[in-house]
Amino acid sequence: MLAPAGIVFFYQIPLSLPLNLISHLVFNVNNISVSFGGTTLFSDVTFSINENDKIALMGKNGAGKSTILKIIAGATKPTSGSVTGPKEAVIAYLPQHLLTEDNVTVFEETSKAFQEMHQMQKELDELNEQLNIRTDYDSDDYMKVIERVSELSEQFYSVEEVNYDAEVEKVLKGLGFEREDFNRQTSEFSGGWRMRIELAKILLKKPDLILLDEPTNHMDIESIQWLEDFLMNSAKAVMVISHDRTFVDNITNRTIEVTMGRIYDYKAKYSHYLQLRADRRVHQLKAYEEQQRFIADNQEFIDRFRGTYSKTLQVQSRVKMLEKLEVIEIDEVDTSALRLKFPPSPRSGQYPVIVEELTKAYGDHVVFEKASLVIERGEKVAFVGRNGEGKSTMIKAFMNEIDYEGTLKVGHNAKIGYFAQNQASLLDENLTVFETIDQIQLSDGSVKIKDLLGAFMFSGDDTTKKVKVLSGGEKTRLAMIKLLLEPVNVLILDEPTNHLDMKTKDIIKEALQDFDGTLILVSHDRDFLDGLAHKVFEFGNKRVREHFEDIKGFLAYKKMNSLKEIDN
Repeated sequence: MLAPAGIVFFYQIPLSLPLNLISHLVFNVNNISVSFGGTTLFSDVTFSINENDKIALMGKNGAGKSTILKIIAGATKPTSGSVTGPKEAVIAYLPQHLLTEDNVTVFEETSKAFQEMHQMQKELDELNEQLNIRTDYDSDDYMKVIERVSELSEQFYSVEEVNYDAEVEKVLKGLGFEREDFNRQTSEFSGGWRMRIELAKILLKKPDLILLDEPTNHMDIESIQWLEDFLMNSAKAVMVISHDRTFVDNITNRTIEVTMGRIYDYKAKYSHYLQLRADRRVHQLKAYEEQQRFIADNQEFIDRFRGTYSKTLQVQSRVKMLEKLEVIEIDEVDTSALRLKFPPSPRSGQYPVIVEELTKAYGDHVVFEKASLVIERGEKVAFVGRNGEGKSTMIKAFMNEIDYEGTLKVGHNAKIGYFAQNQASLLDENLTVFETIDQIQLSDGSVKIKDLLGAFMFSGDDTTKKVKVLSGGEKTRLAMIKLLLEPVNVLILDEPTNHLDMKTKDIIKEALQDFDGTLILVSHDRDFLDGLAHKVFEFGNKRVREHFEDIKGFLAYKKMNSLKEIDN
């Protein structure tokens, strides 16, 4: 197992040799298994992580992806097996849930990435001071000080000289922080922004292996694109768990799937892996069916001639053969073919939302000023822009949750369904999962609640759990099901895909594509928006700009726009 001293957690930066002293980077995962409560999560998992591998770790919820990441990071131990790698190597691990300090500024917290270098500099200064004032030149202690100075100097001076403050500023701005945020206390920021601080520390450390568990949650599109560029062009080995299909496809060159307690390793990015997995299952199914026919034929022979003296040896031989036969298993596939459909929307007025000259400020901070927009009946639009530019604030104005200046009209007969970022916290915690959905009158009698819950990964004993014991992701999925079943004609979703896996997102996306009402989406998930939103409202610089194109067209336009700015 790699020693914990070689791991970069958010609250600890270890001493290690510089990256350029590691000649060949290979991490080996050797036959790791995890069991608990008599259940085996996975067994005999073996693979290597090489320099410049960019690996997507895929699999359904509960397959063990996060557990594998924690084992590689040294944050938890397997039941059996080990992880080995260069002892000088540094592993940086970003989990979904963070531990952060609240008594420092953003800049101070981020600068801890260079704590190792500062500690070495301080120790060198102290040791050199000792050498200047001590006179016991022949003592063992004096020789030990010289040896330590030599050791530290080799490490310290082999690292290229860096302007630390400039590096901190560059990474923080890339991840969406403004210069005025640098001196704000970390306690003033949401969990999503704190996650970015930890990510900044990891990126600045330039570790040998970066492990990321759902890094794009709470990040806007521009910050995700910045992170993609960094991981593709500046990072060494990377392993990531993410539900963002576009992000995964852009940054990875290898896919490891965790399924039914084992892994499949594909030297392919996510989209190609899907094709290879489908091919694999076709061959697997064919082999399974052939084996089942073979078993049935032999079992028929055994049943037919059991007790027949002349066939005794043949029967015994076939019985032993079947007992030793390793039965082919079919990889688990989400068989939920449920196609969610919204109940027909009651007809709203021609313009469900009209905004004229809307201004919102918090004290001296102006979020947007004299913003105007019109959304027509049946339109599917996306609100995009960097965090803090007013997307969620505009939604809150729609819902009459905040005061504002200007005019905002909700059209005739507009029945709004609203999924807020904190929607999961609004569920009745004393109800079970089943009761939460059972209390909704389903318009489609053919939809069974258990099938519906199963499609969103609630099955068996999960349906009888109280809401209060569910994880954040499970609550999000349950809140989404609840919303999808309510008869509305204007649907407003604020970051609905956080914590949802790809299969669940696909089910929701299909339902939203068929929704015959008006849809307003606040999302950073480009893949989710692709083919769903046909118009984009861009929030930025206190303005709201309307783009008559889908998300791909919008992103292409922004890239061209940026190039023009560079040229100028």
